Amino acid sequence: MRKIALVAAASAAALSLAACSEATEDAAGDTADSVAADTEANMEAMEAGAEEAVADVEAGAEDLAAEADEAAAAVEAEVEGETVEEAAAD
Repeated sequence: MRKIALVAAASAAALSLAACSEATEDAAGDTADSVAADTEANMEAMEAGAEEAVADVEAGAEDLAAEADEAAAAVEAEVEGETVEEAAAD
C-alpha cells in the first residue's frame, strides 16, 4: 500500500513539474518576444537620435566654417590694409 501511495505521489509530482515546465516555457517565450520588441524600439530611437546628432554636427560645422571665414577675412584685411568686406571678396 505504501508503494502505491509513493508511486501516486511521484506521478503527481511529475505531472506538476511537466505543467510547471510548460508554463515556464510559455513565460520564457513571452519574455523573449518582449525583449525583441524592446530591442527594436530602442534601435529605432537610437537611429532617430543618431540622425539628429548628425544634423547638429553638420550645422555646427557650417557655423564654424563661417566663423573661420570671417576671422580669415579680418586677418587679411589687417595685413593688406583693406576693409573686411574687401578681404572677404578676395
